[in-house]
Amino acid sequence: MSAEELLIIDPLELRFPFELRKPISCSFELLNKTDSHAAFKVKTTNPRKYTVRPNSGVVPPRSRCNVTVTMQPQSEAPLDMQCKDKFLIQCVSTHPGVTPKDISQETFNKEVGKNVQECKLKVVYVSPPRPPSPVPEEPEEVHSPRASRTEMVNQDENSAPRDQIVKLMEVRDAIIQQNGKLRRELEYLRRGGSQKRAGVPLLYVLLIGLIGILMGYLFRKS
Repeated sequence: MSAEELLIIDPLELRFPFELRKPISCSFELLNKTDSHAAFKVKTTNPRKYTVRPNSGVVPPRSRCNVTVTMQPQSEAPLDMQCKDKFLIQCVSTHPGVTPKDISQETFNKEVGKNVQECKLKVVYVSPPRPPSPVPEEPEEVHSPRASRTEMVNQDENSAPRDQIVKLMEVRDAIIQQNGKLRRELEYLRRGGSQKRAGVPLLYVLLIGLIGILMGYLFRKS
């Protein structure tokens, strides 16, 4: 860019995220880095297709102006997404106090001693950004019938020893209770109990011995 330029235009192309049947807008900026007032006007080769706001105005010294271009809804996409539309920005130095209402086409007539600067902008269609894909849900674990039967068998195998232990503990408790009863009977006989039970102590002794052997066996099993 030369030092004589009144306005710096950014960007130098209009990029529209093209979508059918929707109005689409983009913008560019006019930057005045000089100490002069700069009048501007925006033209297009297809005025029915676009709306420009503002389409003319004055940019004060050391300031900027934002211009928005809106494309009307389109019913069909152009071939290969190529667009031949053009925009022309004209600017000229003007004196302080000029308002947008004072600007006309004659303001930009090329006369002797009048420096009218022009800049062309091209139109580019771009594909709109795709929405982010949803996060896939984790598939639920599917258990096959064979796996279920295997788990049931394993549960039965694990529960069988527990059932046996519970039964053995019940038998053990019953034997302990019976053993206590027999010991009390034996003690009673030793103290001179009934004569009818005189021949019984030997039988009780044998029973107590057998119970002790059975209890030892059950404890080892558990």
